[in-house]
Amino acid sequence: MTQRIIGCGALFYTLNTQRFLLLHRTQSKQSHVWGLVGGTTTSENPWEGLKREIKEEIGNQQIVKTIPMETFISNDENFLYHTYLCLVKDEFIPKLNKEHDGYSWVAFGRWPKPLHQGLRKTLQNKTNQTKLETVFKMVKFIV
Repeated sequence: MTQRIIGCGALFYTLNTQRFLLLHRTQSKQSHVWGLVGGTTTSENPWEGLKREIKEEIGNQQIVKTIPMETFISNDENFLYHTYLCLVKDEFIPKLNKEHDGYSWVAFGRWPKPLHQGLRKTLQNKTNQTKLETVFKMVKFIV
């Protein structure tokens, strides 16, 4: 039996500027692409793994609210990737580790290129776009 690979990623969104944090990845199967904070986990649940990845990749951050956004499951069901929307009050300067060489805070739809293939599909998904639009409308009640 093949062991399942479980991944997790955080799409950070600022309540004050309504922009998203993307990182420029230098180390992975797909390097030199823009993507999320995140990675894979073996012994943790996805949320615990994501908290660890956040600390490792950008340092401790004060997250106001975390909203599960999507779980991608590969056709063979051996890879699961959980994407979370993490709301923060203000933009911050991430403390990048060696996996990334840059970051950018960007407006919705103004994504840098090239985007990680999985992230591009997540952001183009109509259900996910509807979820994000709902968050945009509700931001004034979250703050």
